[in-house]
Amino acid sequence: MEPIFVLSLLGAGIFLLLILGAPMKPLRWIGQGAIKILIGALFLFFLNAFGSLFDYQLPINVFTAAVTGFLGIPGIIVLLLIDMTIMP
Repeated sequence: MEPIFVLSLLGAGIFLLLILGAPMKPLRWIGQGAIKILIGALFLFFLNAFGSLFDYQLPINVFTAAVTGFLGIPGIIVLLLIDMTIMP
């Protein structure tokens, strides 16, 4: 997929979730979790774009996006350490 297409899809998803929101609290939690997972996927996309300069890739899936989205930069560091030490 083209990077512009991926970025626009992620941006549209985040925009829709932020604008529409959720009227009920459980749905709001699901929406906030989805936003965090989308932001985590976006962080991983940029990490892979930067890592391609050094021939380094981190897989983007629901688990890695959730870890990155909920933990932020420390989550990315943990995933990098796990990838470098456990899975050489």
